[in-house]
Amino acid sequence: MEVAQPGEEPCAQDSAPDADGQSARLASLEAQLELAQEKGRETFARLKEEHEARLRAAADLENFKKRAQREREEVQRFGSERLLKDLLPVVDNLDRALAAAPAGDPMARGVELVRKGLEEALLRHGVEAFSGLGQPFDPRRHEALAQLEVPGAEPGSVVAEHGRGFLLHGRLLRPAMVAVAPARREEPSAQPAEAGPDAQGGDAPAAPPEGSGE
Repeated sequence: MEVAQPGEEPCAQDSAPDADGQSARLASLEAQLELAQEKGRETFARLKEEHEARLRAAADLENFKKRAQREREEVQRFGSERLLKDLLPVVDNLDRALAAAPAGDPMARGVELVRKGLEEALLRHGVEAFSGLGQPFDPRRHEALAQLEVPGAEPGSVVAEHGRGFLLHGRLLRPAMVAVAPARREEPSAQPAEAGPDAQGGDAPAAPPEGSGE
């Protein structure tokens, strides 16, 4: 083999294998890098999907907790609705007894105290009474049992009450049972009398006397 003398350039044939090896190594490194990047993207996508799934699960769990809390509160606030509703006729009877009691009746004072105690007990459980007397009829709060004509009453207004209404924590427990003033009736207008023959133009001509010859 010829040895290159000082000052002489190496032969191109000697450098060619080195260039091919470097190109091959570079291509191999690029392929490995591309594969690593692809695996990294797949891993990132999988982690992102798992993270979003965990977030959805956490949100569903939080919504379930809130819904369960609302249901517990509903049970606590309105679970005794049927029992409280069954006590309302007792209040109605006490109202009627007081309304029918004569003035100065000593028994009326006792009935009034019983009613007051019952109303206070109901109020502690969220039950509050309301009256519809004198108010316009509201089908959301009133139940019309009859129509009653009262002089001077506005049509459609509540003129009598057979039982007060009740709310349970602001929600309607029982509507007020009322009588409503009917709408005003329109009186038919007077028709003018038909004019007779006398009103057309004076008296009718008299018949000629018999035997006048005319």
